[in-house]
Amino acid sequence: MTNTSFFDLSTPVAFAGEQSTDPLAFRFYDKDRQVMGKRMEDHLRFAACYWHSFTWPGGDPFGGETFLRPWMHGDDPLALARQKADVAFEMFRLLDVPFFTFHDVDVAPEGASLQESNDNLKAITDIFAQKMESQKVRLLWGTANLFSNRRYMAGAATNPDPDVFAYAAGQVKAALDATHRLGGANYVCWGGREGYETLLNTDMKRELDQLGRFFAMLVDYKHKIGFEGPILIEPKPKEPTKHQYDFDAAAVFAFLQKYDLMGEVKLNIEQNHAILAGHSFDHEVRYAYANDLFGSLDVNRGDDLLGWDTDQFAMDVKELALVFHEMLQHGGFTTGGLNFDAKIRRQSIDPDDLLIAHVASMDACARGLLAAEKMLADGALTKPVGDRYAGWDGSEGKAMLAGERDLEQVAARALDLDPQPRSGRQEYLEGVVNRYV
Repeated sequence: MTNTSFFDLSTPVAFAGEQSTDPLAFRFYDKDRQVMGKRMEDHLRFAACYWHSFTWPGGDPFGGETFLRPWMHGDDPLALARQKADVAFEMFRLLDVPFFTFHDVDVAPEGASLQESNDNLKAITDIFAQKMESQKVRLLWGTANLFSNRRYMAGAATNPDPDVFAYAAGQVKAALDATHRLGGANYVCWGGREGYETLLNTDMKRELDQLGRFFAMLVDYKHKIGFEGPILIEPKPKEPTKHQYDFDAAAVFAFLQKYDLMGEVKLNIEQNHAILAGHSFDHEVRYAYANDLFGSLDVNRGDDLLGWDTDQFAMDVKELALVFHEMLQHGGFTTGGLNFDAKIRRQSIDPDDLLIAHVASMDACARGLLAAEKMLADGALTKPVGDRYAGWDGSEGKAMLAGERDLEQVAARALDLDPQPRSGRQEYLEGVVNRYV
């Protein structure tokens, strides 16, 4: 199989305008369009992920693979990995995305030892480097899979066995080395099994201390090799464990403060994980900005009728518009981007379904970005919020917050006050958002 035989499309997807009905053409994503002084491509910084796109076979707990990808079947794992890389980079070219992302074991087969696994990863990294010389796509981030292999059934950094901790360190070192070699802009850590299934066999303090030490070593090594991008933690409250220590943005904030990692580690926020934690996507983004933790985004969605991480392609324009509204107020991404940590449904078995899903979601993101731009230009949300808190910009409000008034002084002033409540205007603001999306 050559690298062009998997997809029917041969030329990159192009912008065709709003009137187009071609599922393999962009209706809203015009990469060169200026949005608040920056190209749309530079705002959105799309990344295609390796694992869901090229490693998931289409199985679920009740049925096996449906995709029948040719690179998933054969006797030579490295040859299959090279074949998979050919198809992956062809998809990156056809979608014209500026970035991609990967886990170590998704791009290279695990060996019988850590050394063999590292050698396999290096071999595929060499192939990636060669392909990147002739393509525009760059690496948004790399990461290590510390949750699939049975050795990690009780966690990686939080494992009760120090030898598993050491093995995880070796795997992360190799993955960061590969990310650095490929010029990655960030390095991500998702603690899929850094948590517990029952407290009956768990020493929580010990496990958190282990996790804090692991990140400290990772940060030290990052500086030693000159990796300039941030380390990113991806919060998730549960799945596969009952409770994960990186529950949400607030839990990670507390963890980073306790283990003196602020400024070194930021957040990679995912929509589906935010929902599982009982938050909205824009809540987690706003919290991250409020505490100087914003790094990057996984852009996907869950199913409102299902209570687990379904990783569907993001299509909700209103939700995306509110997230971009948060981001545009703070200047948007620096090293981060929009990573499609999403998989097509197991019934979407045609190769082009993979392209169509990305195109549709990229268009949804573009529509959300344009709606956010208009809302900001009109002050549709910022002005009502500013008006609501305007009292704190007055002399007394500023004095109280600056510590220029003590409790007795504030209480004495209150004796002459008769404050009355003002409407929060929730329904009005919900209606305002609907005008733009």
